Amino acid sequence: MLDMQLPEKLDVLVVLGSLSDKKMAEKMVPVFDDFGVRAHFSVCSAHRDHERLAEMIPAAEKAGCKVVIGVAGMAAHLPGVIAALTVLPVIGVPCDGSLQGLDALLAIAQMPPGIPVATTAVNGGYNAALLAIEILGSADPALREKLLEFRVTMRQKNRANDQELRDGLKN
Repeated sequence: MLDMQLPEKLDVLVVLGSLSDKKMAEKMVPVFDDFGVRAHFSVCSAHRDHERLAEMIPAAEKAGCKVVIGVAGMAAHLPGVIAALTVLPVIGVPCDGSLQGLDALLAIAQMPPGIPVATTAVNGGYNAALLAIEILGSADPALREKLLEFRVTMRQKNRANDQELRDGLKN
């Protein structure tokens, strides 16, 4: 068995196709921290190290993982390969690549019937983390409550921004 270095308890596994996708992980870390979600981040290419990926996904399931996020650019096979290895919900995050992320977006969004992968916008790491939290919140009332509070805060900020705009236009 290859060295997995996974924690004993895990809610979300985030797999980056390469270290160049680190910016997406950086968008996710504070979201998971704010909601108290146990996330683990790893780099594992579906093309360069499929054996490790094939061991990582079952190991994550054994650690209690409930959602997997695959972050990849260019051909973006990673989320699809992850989905082929598990029945857990998989979220694909297409990243900027050779075609400004369009190649990755199409690769992730066009999964064959029977192997679904939820897809965010290109470079949508922040929303991927929130979607994972929503999935977890469907079975966790405390987490669902935190999400509802988060939405109230967003609404209040939006209304404050509206007031600030209107006040600024009066001058």
